[in-house]
Amino acid sequence: MLLDGDAWRSRFQSFTVEAWRLETLPQYLVPQEEEELQAFRAGARIDPHAYSSEYTDDLKRLVREGKSKGRVHIVTRPLSEYLRYEFMCYLPHAWAGEQIRILDVTDRENPLEGVQDFWMFDRSEVVLMNYHPDGRQINREVYEGELAPFIEYQRIAIAESVPFEEYVKGIDA
Repeated sequence: MLLDGDAWRSRFQSFTVEAWRLETLPQYLVPQEEEELQAFRAGARIDPHAYSSEYTDDLKRLVREGKSKGRVHIVTRPLSEYLRYEFMCYLPHAWAGEQIRILDVTDRENPLEGVQDFWMFDRSEVVLMNYHPDGRQINREVYEGELAPFIEYQRIAIAESVPFEEYVKGIDA
């Protein structure tokens, strides 16, 4: 089953414990980010101390409700322009409560080679995020098979990664 619109948004309203994502691409071509990305290219930067958005407000609400939202992004250096932009946005998201981790595979084998992007909700539903190689989204698809491999992918991703704020110390993101 493909997900879009309200059916997709409802996943983020109805999970009870955890929403978790694996990101594997160096860029995502997201129409909603294009204006901010253009500003980033022109030299604009956000002030993470003053940044507030619907997304950060929602993260704070989730934390107050005892829920968690997290992700691991697999990266290689040098970071793509998009990743430098995304890292700028990650800091206020982390401060708002998102558990963001980075798995850098620049100088090592990728322990999740071939695993595609996905969201997992309460370890009871997986939504595959299907993309073209350039980062344009094709669709979102509810996975209907065994969930155990995805739970293991999450375990590996977390075990092999470091917290975002630790990763960015000393690098020019």
